[in-house]
Amino acid sequence: MSVPTTTDPVERARGAAARESWAEAYELLHAHDRHPSRGLTADDLSVLADAAWWSGHVDESVTARLRAHAAYLAADDHRGAGLASWWLYYEYAGLGRPAAAAGWLHRARHHLEDLPDCPEQCFLQMTAAEEASAHGDHETALAATRRMTALALACGSPDLLALSRQAESRVLLAAGRRTEGLALLDDAMCAVSAGELSGMVTGWLYCLALTQCMEAADFARAVEWTNAAMEWCAPPWTGRPTDEDAGTASATATAPEGSPTPTAPEASATPTAPLPMTVPSGENPFRGVCRAHRVEVLDLLGAWALAEAEARQACREVPVDCLESAAAAYYAAGDVQRRQGRLEAAAVSYGHAHELGRIPQPGLALLRLAQGRADAAVAGVDLALACRSDPDHDVLGRSRLLAARTEVALAVRDVPGAAKAAADLDALAGAADGDVPLLRALADTALGSVALAEKHPGALLPLRRALAGWLELRVPYEAAQVRMLLAAACRAAGDEEAARLELGTARAVFERLGAVPDARRAAALLSGGSRRRLPGGLTAREAEVLRLVASGGTNKDIARALVISEHTVARHLNNIFAKLGVGSRASATAYAYAHGLV
Repeated sequence: MSVPTTTDPVERARGAAARESWAEAYELLHAHDRHPSRGLTADDLSVLADAAWWSGHVDESVTARLRAHAAYLAADDHRGAGLASWWLYYEYAGLGRPAAAAGWLHRARHHLEDLPDCPEQCFLQMTAAEEASAHGDHETALAATRRMTALALACGSPDLLALSRQAESRVLLAAGRRTEGLALLDDAMCAVSAGELSGMVTGWLYCLALTQCMEAADFARAVEWTNAAMEWCAPPWTGRPTDEDAGTASATATAPEGSPTPTAPEASATPTAPLPMTVPSGENPFRGVCRAHRVEVLDLLGAWALAEAEARQACREVPVDCLESAAAAYYAAGDVQRRQGRLEAAAVSYGHAHELGRIPQPGLALLRLAQGRADAAVAGVDLALACRSDPDHDVLGRSRLLAARTEVALAVRDVPGAAKAAADLDALAGAADGDVPLLRALADTALGSVALAEKHPGALLPLRRALAGWLELRVPYEAAQVRMLLAAACRAAGDEEAARLELGTARAVFERLGAVPDARRAAALLSGGSRRRLPGGLTAREAEVLRLVASGGTNKDIARALVISEHTVARHLNNIFAKLGVGSRASATAYAYAHGLV
């Protein structure tokens, strides 16, 4: 059926906004506002503010919202004025103007608190929950979210109901009630995935859910929602993700260790500095924020080239009121560069993250350790832990700091300090409500590395648990690091064959990922292990003779290959047979194959 058309630009803009065609609505209202044939109403100014924000004109959004508030106030419309005030609070807070934000929040309360129940009061309850939760008053926060839910149900708004579910989920997670919190988050995200919500609330919930999943160390949910978010963020005119957007996170998430990883063009330079968002018409302002979350997921999945390319793109796309997302992208890029051995590039990326307000730890401490600056590494990670003493917020962030503290302490031979950090990490993983595989794998890795340093015979048990955990999560780099520890534990127990198997697998993974320093270390340990500890007490020369025997060489062939006499070959064979307890060349050959000498 044809849609009735109108030549009135304001009516056309209202229709475009109803379809969430924000670029069209912005162009129509912006042009009309510059040369008005008649003034814009308060509602039209609110639409202009929304359209300006979606189109990347944040300053114009604030200006239009200020005018909308004045128009609502002139009309004695306190509900409209209250909602405009709340959005001004939200926008000023995002722009880093806390005093202005506080003033507009006070005005929103002044307009709305004494009114009969109305949908606009939901936003006040959401803010009240955030403030109470930040002060550790979880009961007050829960009461506010449940009041918000009641208001949302009364007005029948799917948007407000989904926001209330998410708000309550966040409070429950902060209170340590993980199972309940994640169940409510799933409830809210059902409405998102079903397409039941407005574009604003859909994007909002994607951002909030991804942040919650990473802070709660729920890697499986983070992978799922990151992929879904980027699909939703795809330009509307394509109907599908672009090559740049879609990437291959889903494929990587299910790929077993050792399988090929999708790559993007190699990125040798660090991301460019973030600028105010200047996106083409029709772009989704949530795109850069969701992409920044995706960088963290790709990093863990081992898709490093793609993660770095996505980090650069995220820094170009994030709005000026979401620069913390650019900081997260810079930090993730720094982690990739550090593990690849590109230490100068990593230092630049961590510096950009710091400029944007993020403490670049523990990555910077591990960078200093790689540079041989152990004192700086210890000081950096200790200061970061002191600044993040509350484990209720960002459990994954604190866990990573404790894992790095363990590694740094062991590097400077502070075994008691490493043991304390590992114990704290184990307690953090154990305190979580429900099973958290990512935390458990981090804790088991730290416990195993400390037990190995203490020469404890039980080091193999936590290390094998850690390896199983990382493999289940499909996190290849950490799994390969644990294999290196397992190799050391196996060698300490006298099992050279197992050690070589672990080192060989770790080396292959490091080479595939591009983790050059780790690959070199694994290769050195493989060759060094052959020299230091050979099976059966064989010497290096005896091992060479045995390899040639296993390949079918006669005594004469072996003598010619090693430039020694046949008599010397016979003497070596007698010693080999005695050490290995075998009586024939066939038995000696079987031993060589069984112990990885061939």
